[in-house]
Amino acid sequence: MWKLAPYLRLVRASALYDLLVTAPFATPWSLAWLLRQLDELGQALGLAPLAAFPPEALLLGNLLGSLVCVWAVLRLAKPSLLLGRYDAVARGLFGLWQAWALYQGASPLLAVFLLVEIGFGIAQAWPVSPVSRGVQPQVLG
Repeated sequence: MWKLAPYLRLVRASALYDLLVTAPFATPWSLAWLLRQLDELGQALGLAPLAAFPPEALLLGNLLGSLVCVWAVLRLAKPSLLLGRYDAVARGLFGLWQAWALYQGASPLLAVFLLVEIGFGIAQAWPVSPVSRGVQPQVLG
């Protein structure tokens, strides 16, 4: 069970990770650069080249990057139990779609990101001590 202060540090750490990983998604130029880097890494590991992204896919990637960056900045500025719980749900959804993409034949490089999503998602969904949140236990009788 988490105490509140370490839990809030976890929320901030997950936000910093998100900001660092998704910032390159926020613009068409940085996303194109990131895709080239991932493609080169994959090929160096003997994986198939990444498929070309049509403009619509780049747009969706940019929207994802923009939204996740804003969400990350919010959690860095004002971490809370509520935002951590919402982030755990979001990571569950992201993890589900990443697993689906892997099942559909996406690059195995995606598995690294999936493991991080699962790890942060489980950690942020873990119970937080009611006493550390300032909630007084109920006494029956």
